[in-house]
Amino acid sequence: MSTESSIAAATSPASISAIVPARNEELSIAACIESLARQPEIAEILVVNDQSTDKTAEIVRGLKRVLPNLRLLETNGVPPGWVGKNNAVALGAREASQPWLLFTDADAEHLPGAAAKALQIAQETSAALVSFSPEQITEKWYEKSLIPFIYCRLARKFTYAAVNDPASPDAAANGQFLLIRRDTYDAIGGHASVAAEVLEDVALARRVKSAGCRLAFSSGKDIVRVRMYRSLASMWEGWTKNLYPLMGGTPVATFREFESTFPWIPLLVILLGVRYPILMFAGVMLLIFRQINYGSELTRNLFPFSFIQYYVPAVVLYAGVLWASYRHHVRGKVEWKGREYTVQASGTLKKLDSGRLNADKTPWS
Repeated sequence: MSTESSIAAATSPASISAIVPARNEELSIAACIESLARQPEIAEILVVNDQSTDKTAEIVRGLKRVLPNLRLLETNGVPPGWVGKNNAVALGAREASQPWLLFTDADAEHLPGAAAKALQIAQETSAALVSFSPEQITEKWYEKSLIPFIYCRLARKFTYAAVNDPASPDAAANGQFLLIRRDTYDAIGGHASVAAEVLEDVALARRVKSAGCRLAFSSGKDIVRVRMYRSLASMWEGWTKNLYPLMGGTPVATFREFESTFPWIPLLVILLGVRYPILMFAGVMLLIFRQINYGSELTRNLFPFSFIQYYVPAVVLYAGVLWASYRHHVRGKVEWKGREYTVQASGTLKKLDSGRLNADKTPWS
């Protein structure tokens, strides 16, 4: 039996509701919807427009004319204490009708067989939550520098083996492709239970695992791909929002991350080489050695080895955005897509003095 046939045999047709939160996604929303529409296992596509000011809603309405299973929902501001994305996907989940819910981002492109593969994994592993870490599309130098570097660091922190081991406390998921059983989703309280979480995907995974259900987290290579950011400014803003809590969410964890990633010793030796030339050579060799080690990490994490050339700008960008993320979270202010919100250093929303959050000051994660 072919791979495609075995996948098809392991799945039930049209058993998934796909839920796509969208805020100003005119450049990517059509490709996302069309890729979901090509998945036979997806019975309905619910796009939740979160007060977009571009052509996002107009594009979705145009696609509705040819995709009868596509629905467009609208948010009406954001309730107090909710992150914008969490509110949007919770609205979509309330309207969904299928036994499986697929939460995915508007910049995700789902390759043929993606939904079937996820259902097959769920069946084979008895997992209540299946998530893929998408293949990253990188075009500009800064994308090729920072994004692979961050994903290599995340791979160290959240290993697939530990996340998928029921005996391990480790839990993680990627909100760009997160498939969950509807009954499990409801049992853990859905997105209402993580309403204030900036990293709602990881928080959901923790709740699922704490409830005694299995996780199946793996690489999304040849399954789903994304281009997360289309400008240096948006990339900086996005990782400023997420990196500090991802790396532990404490000053001590941040210091340790700086210490372990930045090439302090090679740079110090190179600096001393200004006075002692022999040290210049030694410092350069130490830096090259670290660069080669990074190349091996890239290949283990399915990035091109050629991205080794971006090692130096990668560590500089990483140090800068980690510091910015630390400063923003400690100060309690994070911005994303034109919205500012107040967070605790743990990555959850603070209760404002008034007890309410202004809808125009609510986060999008």
